Amino acid sequence: MNFRRSTIIMIFIAWVLSFDTMAQVKEGIYNEKFRPQIHFSPPSKWMNDPNGLVYLDGEYHLFYQYNPNGNTWGPMHWGHAISKDLVYWQHLPIALYPDEHGMIFSGSAVYDENNTSGLGTAENPPLVAIFTYHDSEAKKSGEEDVQSQGIAFSTRGRSWTKFSQNPVLSNSGRPDFRDPKVIWVNNKWVMSIAVKDKIQFFSSPNLINWTFESDFNPEWANYEGVWKCPDLFPLTLPSGEEKWILLVSVISGGPQKGSATQYFIGDFDGKTFTTDLSQIRWLDYGADNYAGVTWSNIPDADGRRIFIGWMSNWYYAQKTPTSPWRSAMTLPRELKLIGTDKKFALKSSPIDELNKLRKTSQYKYGSVISLEEPLVELELVPELNDFSISFSNIKGEIVTLNKSGDDLSFDRSNSGKVDFQNGFGAVHHVALEGLDIYQVQIFLDNSSQEIFINGGQVTLTNLLFPNESYDKVTLQGFKDKFTLHYLSSIW
Repeated sequence: MNFRRSTIIMIFIAWVLSFDTMAQVKEGIYNEKFRPQIHFSPPSKWMNDPNGLVYLDGEYHLFYQYNPNGNTWGPMHWGHAISKDLVYWQHLPIALYPDEHGMIFSGSAVYDENNTSGLGTAENPPLVAIFTYHDSEAKKSGEEDVQSQGIAFSTRGRSWTKFSQNPVLSNSGRPDFRDPKVIWVNNKWVMSIAVKDKIQFFSSPNLINWTFESDFNPEWANYEGVWKCPDLFPLTLPSGEEKWILLVSVISGGPQKGSATQYFIGDFDGKTFTTDLSQIRWLDYGADNYAGVTWSNIPDADGRRIFIGWMSNWYYAQKTPTSPWRSAMTLPRELKLIGTDKKFALKSSPIDELNKLRKTSQYKYGSVISLEEPLVELELVPELNDFSISFSNIKGEIVTLNKSGDDLSFDRSNSGKVDFQNGFGAVHHVALEGLDIYQVQIFLDNSSQEIFINGGQVTLTNLLFPNESYDKVTLQGFKDKFTLHYLSSIW
C-alpha cells in the first residue's frame, strides 16, 4: 500500500509538472542561451534516447527518455511529443511512469493493426509500446538480471495502460537486456534486443508470448562499448533489390571515441540476420548522434524510413552548459540504401519537410560573408579538391570544417565553451576513402551544427556552445556563388 500511495503521488506531481512546462512554453521560455530553435528539446529537465517512434492518424509520435526531477540522468520515464510534419512539435504529458517493476528504459511502439495482442478491438486496434524495465533496487543489491521487457497499450497514444501481466519477456541472468525494437515480419512480430555485446532476435504472434530465434555478434564489429538501441528494417535499392539494415548504438568507442551508431547491411529471413560485409560502418562521423531509431507505421504511400537521434554524447552529456533543459534531438533524416554488391552504404539526408523552415533564401557571392541571423542553412559546391569553411564571431570563437586530401576534419577546439569536459574541444577526423565531394549542406542552430556531404553520404553532427552567435562565414575552395537560407524557429 505504501508503494501504491507513493506511486500515485509521484504520478500526480509529474502530471502537474508536465502541464506546467507546457504553460511555460506558451509563455516563451524557448529563448534561453543555447536553446535549440530548429531541433526538438524538452521544455525543461533531462532528455536522452528517442523511444516509441510511431505514426498514426496523421501524427508522428516522439517518446523519449526523460527525468522530470532534474537535468541529469535519473529515474527514467517516457516523455511525449507529437508532430504533423516532424518539424513543429507539440508537447504532451508524460506517457509512461516507473512502477513496481522498475524504471521505464528505451523501447519502441507499433500499430497492432490486426489486434494480434487482443489489447484493442477489430474496430479500434491498439498502439502497443514495448519497453525495458530496469529494477534499480535489485541493481543496488548486486543482482544482474535487473532488466526485463514490458508492454503498454493505447488507442490514440494519448493515455497508456500497462499490461497487467508484465513483464512479457523476463531475464535469465543477463546484466544488459534492453531497448526492444519491434517490427512485423512474415506474419509475426520480431523483436531486436541488445544484450551487452550482441543483438538477440525474438518472435511473437501477439506481442505477449516471445520465442528466442538467434544471436548476431560478428567478430569484426565494434565492441568497445555496450551495445544498445538496435533497429532492424528493410530498404530497397532503385533496382528493386531489398536488403536489411541493423542499427546498433555503442555507448563508447565511436569514430570520435565516444557514443555513436554503427550499422550492418545484410539479409534477414525472419529468424536470423546475416551480413557479407566485414567493415565497421558509422551512421554519423560527428560526436553527437547516438541511440537513434526510425519511425514505424509510416504509410506505404510515403514509403520513407525516417530516423532521429539523440544529439549528445555520454562522454559529456550531463555536463553541457544548458539550463533548465538538457539535450536535444537531431534533425529528422531519411535513410536510403545506395551502392551495389558489397559496396552498399546508408545515405542519411535531411527530410524535405525541413524546407518549410526557410524564411528567406538568397544567393551569396565571395569568400567572406556576414550572417544577419543565427539560424542558417548553407548549400555549397566545392570548386577545388581541398576546401575549408569557418564560422566565427566577434569574440574570436571559430569552428572549421576542412578537407585536405582524403582527410575531412572538424575543429571545435575554439568554438566557445569547451572546458566543461576535457576532450570536448578535440579535432574530429574522417577518412574519406576516396570519396569525391560535390556538395556540402550545413544547418546551424544555437548550439549545434549538422553537416551533410553529398546529400548525406557522410554526415557530421556536433554540439557547439559559442558565447555569441557566429556572425561571419569564411570560405576557401568553394564556387563563388552559393545559397544561404535564414531559418525560422520551430517554437
